Amino acid sequence: MSQTVFGVDIGGTTVKIGLFDTAGELLEKWEIPTRTENKGAEILPDVAKSIQEKMKERGLERNDVAGVGIGVPGPVDGEGIVHRAVNLGWGEFSVKEELSGILKMPVMAGNDANVAALGEMWKGGAQGYSNVVLVTLGTGVGGGILINGHILSGSTGAGGEIGHIHIEDHETENCGCGNKGCLEQYASATGITRIANRILKESTDPSLLRDGEVSAKTVFDAVKQNDALAIRVAKEFGRYLGDGLAAIACVVNPEVFCIGGGVSKAGPVLLDYIRPSFLEHVFHGSRGTGFVLATLGNDAGIYGAARLLLDN
Repeated sequence: MSQTVFGVDIGGTTVKIGLFDTAGELLEKWEIPTRTENKGAEILPDVAKSIQEKMKERGLERNDVAGVGIGVPGPVDGEGIVHRAVNLGWGEFSVKEELSGILKMPVMAGNDANVAALGEMWKGGAQGYSNVVLVTLGTGVGGGILINGHILSGSTGAGGEIGHIHIEDHETENCGCGNKGCLEQYASATGITRIANRILKESTDPSLLRDGEVSAKTVFDAVKQNDALAIRVAKEFGRYLGDGLAAIACVVNPEVFCIGGGVSKAGPVLLDYIRPSFLEHVFHGSRGTGFVLATLGNDAGIYGAARLLLDN
């Protein structure tokens, strides 16, 4: 049979694993729990065991498998060394060498957001582009930067941490990273909720948002119904994110921004609020940068991890 490759995406609660052919067709996917006790000592052995069991189940020999790519929620440098993954309890060590040592096959490791960007470029919303910035709008704001099809990881794997660009001097509350005024505080799902709650408190205007739960989803649902207060929230969110992306474009000059994460489920309306501020502030050389929505959802990480292995 033709060769296969495993793509692994380690999350704080589950590890997603996919088996692909080398053309990028997903043959099977499954999950195992992420055991973070004992400083995450069992995570990689559990991954190896699951891969070995799947190989046995499918009758795959060692030479049927090109190797394993793995995405990690923390800074990973170009050598496959993780520089602390707080959610997993990991310190600094070579994910690549440890997993390769157990499985006796090639392994490549990268930061999960960078790897997801690779997945979207390969089989998702950014197909056809090679200079891509993936922006994931979830509980936080993540990013992955691809230059000429290759991950920009930086010296310690912290390249692409776009959620922590400083965007607001007057912020009084701390971001999760300890700084104040990070993009993540305004453009994440929690940031949008925060903006909405502040505007609701400051204003007496009627709004659909006064009738129930306030979340990024309910804000954009209300925007689609022309709710004036929700539109104010969306404009403020879009101003912060558009400004942040304009700054990024000045540095990396991407062909396209690919917007993913839970907030992106709002659909194309989301982009309508990001573009105006981006176009107002971006350097003219990047005014042609496109915007697309990510399409792989939670599978972007396993696709990108598989591609990471195949590229090396």
